[in-house]
This record gives sequence, structure tokens and C-alpha cells, in this order.
Amino acid sequence: MNKTIIININGTVFHIEEGAYELLKEYMTEVKRHFFNSADSLEITTDIENRIAEMFTEVLARDGRQALVEQDVKYVIEQMGSVEDFETAEDEGTSFTSASSYTNKTFTGQRRLFRDADDHLVGGVCAGIANYFDTRPTYIRLAFAVAFAFAGTGLFLYIVLWIILPKAVTRADRMAMKGEPLDLQGFKRNFEAEMSTVGGHFADFKQEARPLVYKTRDFIGDFFHHLGVFLGGTGKVLIKVLGIAIILLLAGGIIFSIIAVVAALVFGDRSHISLPNIFFNYRYWDQVCVGFALVIIIPLVALIVLVARAVFNTLSFSRSAGYTLLIVWVSALIVVAYHGARIAGDFKDSAGFTKTINLKPTKNQVYKLQLSETMFLTPEDSARLDIKNKFQDMTLIDDRDNDMEENQVRISIERADVKYPVLVEEFTARGRSYETALINARNTRYIFTQQDSVLKFDYKLRRLNSAQWHNESIYLVLKLPLNATVILDDKINRYINNNMDIYGCNEQNGRSNNGIATFTMTDNGLTCKLDSVGMRLQASKAEQETADVPDTAQVVVDTVDVIDTVKAATPPPVKHRKVIRRHRRP
Repeated sequence: MNKTIIININGTVFHIEEGAYELLKEYMTEVKRHFFNSADSLEITTDIENRIAEMFTEVLARDGRQALVEQDVKYVIEQMGSVEDFETAEDEGTSFTSASSYTNKTFTGQRRLFRDADDHLVGGVCAGIANYFDTRPTYIRLAFAVAFAFAGTGLFLYIVLWIILPKAVTRADRMAMKGEPLDLQGFKRNFEAEMSTVGGHFADFKQEARPLVYKTRDFIGDFFHHLGVFLGGTGKVLIKVLGIAIILLLAGGIIFSIIAVVAALVFGDRSHISLPNIFFNYRYWDQVCVGFALVIIIPLVALIVLVARAVFNTLSFSRSAGYTLLIVWVSALIVVAYHGARIAGDFKDSAGFTKTINLKPTKNQVYKLQLSETMFLTPEDSARLDIKNKFQDMTLIDDRDNDMEENQVRISIERADVKYPVLVEEFTARGRSYETALINARNTRYIFTQQDSVLKFDYKLRRLNSAQWHNESIYLVLKLPLNATVILDDKINRYINNNMDIYGCNEQNGRSNNGIATFTMTDNGLTCKLDSVGMRLQASKAEQETADVPDTAQVVVDTVDVIDTVKAATPPPVKHRKVIRRHRRP
């Protein structure tokens, strides 16, 4: 059992054992003593403390512990370097030669991708990528300029990277961006290089004050020079570009999934709209949506992290976060599978029943079929809308275009065996069992009305009491007596199985297509009814076809003449005598 104390390192609180704390305190005292005479000792020591806090956080997250031990402090000191080794290297003159040589030095350490806030034109994206690939920012800016010519791809990519890439704020971030070692020597070299760079900026003011003409000339020359160098070295960045493309594609999949789930939650609400989908009218629809979203989004997030870690070495999952996401994903998969099995069970069996309605025959056996536009209102709807007071002597029209219900109404017109019209209604539905399916079919209502010769059909089969959708449908068979006349329009024709050719019927009668045509019931079913104009047109067409056919007797005579001519021109056949030879036996 060891004593643990609480310390604060630049705003980050840690639990540390007493022995480890004494070791860390001694190390930080030596660091502050060494940098006491530096130009800005406070800034350097603050950056070193920030780096130590980051390393402690990584160690605790890696090992899954909450308190720092002496071994952790020794590991951090070993990574940062001891003050004694640093002072010995300075005495021997091996740390660095000058700030300028340090600035031009190429570091081979592990780099991280940031936006460079010190060398930027807009957001520092190009400079950050250039530091990551150890190349010049001009090449990267040139690549974005070329990509902009392809439908603005460069601009879109730059904005996306501007959003997702972190900005190099601290000195440790800037050093990691350039691959510099994050130790005591690295922090001091970086600080002195920055001080030298600030002094060099004053010498560049004269260059920046040159006339625009010279700047333009130099820019054009540099442009073509860097273009040649860029085109010769693009092979090494193809993998990085591919990684960026994959990350953007996966991010787009996440955004699309979120939008789809939000839309499903909004438009799947039965209080707003009735959708025939199996899931949309499911009572646990919210759980299904959230579970389905997690099943898709979590793997996409994991792939983004893996690609970013493999290509850019920027993102990673801690062990606890990985296990948490895995548990959430498995739980969401179980929820979706459970509700999917329940929904599939609700559609296992089917059942139905028929209902026969004897229609009132008309005097001339003329029937006009129409699609009903009257809105169906339950007693609750009538009371809520106050129909008696606010809409007296008015008919509410149902908006079919705003209804996303699938068409579950089909009509077939057949010849009746009796002399009066008959309508047969066949209701069907699905359910967990035959009895349940039969109840689902019975829990529907179809509105059909007859007003003298006008037969009005509702465009949908309505479920009662906001029941869940179970593939309810109705099949209507209208049986009409022989020689009955049927008037159809385009609206009702879409619901008829044998879909009559209204346009062709109007063409036969010499009329322009007005969306309405008249048909007659014959032994072969409905056929177009011809009026006086149509009959004359068809008779004239038949006479024209007859006139185009040649006389049969004349054709026979011409054929005989041709045969005689061929016989006269053909030479007589050569006669061959058959010779029979007899062989004598020896």
C-alpha cells in the first residue's frame, strides 16, 4: 500500500505515488534551473510540462491505470532526456551549430498531420501537409490549384481538410508536425530557431516591398519550375491521397446514414404520414432506427480511425474505447435482429375473405367508373374538425398525391353470368397465424358507392384504428352483363388489371384523346365501343384494305402463264437406258 497525492501539471490533474512525485519534482527543478538564463525560460518550461502531461495521459490510458508510479516517471524522463546528458552534450558542442542549420535540417522522426498556423495563406492546410510529407508547401498548393480546375474538387477538399485537421497550437504540436524529437534538446533547438526566424522576417520586408510586376514574373517562373518538380515526384504521395479519399468516402457514408435515420424518424411517424413499409408502422420503430444507425456508423468510424492511423498516424482507439464501441455495436445488432425477427413473424401466414355486393342495374346498362375523391373521416376526425359547424354542406377532398401508401387496390372487369351487375370484394392480409391474418384483413374498410350509373371506387384500402401494416390488399371483380356499356377515365384505368387502351379507342372513333373512352362488354370481355363516326372510319378503312388486295382469279391466270413459259424454255430431259449385266458363274 503506497501513499498517493494529487498534482496539477498545467491544468491536468494526476494521481501520483509519493516516491514518483519526489522523482518528478527533482527532475522539473533541474529543468527549470537549466533554462533559467534562457531568453524565455517560462515558455520553454511550460512547453516541457505540457509534453510531460501528454505522455502521462498516454501511459495511463495505455495501461488502464489511474495513478502514476515511479516507473512511469522514469519512462518519461528517459524519453525527454536528463538535464545532465543535455549539459554534457552542450559542453562538447554536439547539440547544434546554429539556428539556420537547424532550420534547414530534415528530421526523420515520426510526424503527425496538423494545420501549420505559422506558414499559411488561408488555413495552413497546404503547409501542414507539406510538413508531413517533408516537401515544400508550394507543391501542395500547386496540387490544390490544379485540382480546383476539375469541378472545384480542390476547393472542396481544402475545406474538408480545414475542418477535420487540428491546428498546431502548442510547441509540441509544431515539433510533432515536423518530426522533431520531443525531448529537452528538441524544445531548446526549436525555441532558438523560432527566435532566429522572427529576426529574419524583418530582413524580408524589403523583398515584400518589390513592385507587383517583378513579383508576378517571379511567381510565373516559380510556378512552372515547381510544376515540373511536382509532376516528377507525385508517386510517393499517391498512398496518402488514396487514404484521404477513403476517409472522405467513409465520412460521406456516416453523414448519409445520419440523414437517412433522421428522415426515417421524422417521416415514419404514423401521426403525420402513413407509409406501407414493414418497419415504418412498427411500434418500436425508434429503436430499430437507432440500432440500425449504430450498426452502420460504428464500423465506418472504426475504418476511418484505422485508415487515419495507418496512413497519417494521427488517430487511435484506446483499449477501453474500442471495447465500448464493440459492445455498443453488438448490442445494436442484437436489437435490430430481434425486431427484424419479430416483424418477419408477423408476416408468416396469410388469410382472406370475399364479400359480394349486388349492384343496382341501370336502365340502359350504362356504367361510369370513377375514382372517389371524398375524404374518409372517422367519428373522432369529424368531431376534431367540427364538420357539422365549419364544413356543413361541403365535401372534403382527399389528397392522393400526398399519400405514400402503396397501391393495394386492383380492379378487374369481367362478364357476369346473370343479368344484373355484381361487385365481388376479396380482402387479404398477412399475420403471425391464420387467425391473426384473418383479423388483420377484417380490420380494414373499403369505401364503394353507387350513385345511379356512377360507380365510385376508393383509391386505397383503409386500416382501422391506426393498425400496423400487414400487407392488407383488396381485389375487386366487377361483373357486368353482356352488352353493358362502361365509361372509363385515366384515373380509374390505372387501377384496372386489364388496363384498357383509352387512347386507341378514341383514335378509332376519330376523337382526340381527352382521357375518357367508352367500352362494351362482349363475350371476349371489354372492347371499344364505336359510335357512328367510328363505324364509318372503320368501314372506310376496311374498303381501302380490300381495294389493295389483287383479284384471286387474275392471280391464278398469271401463275398458269408463268408456268407455261417456264416449261417452254426448259429443254427435254435426257433419257437413260438401264443396262442389266448378268454374270456367269465360274
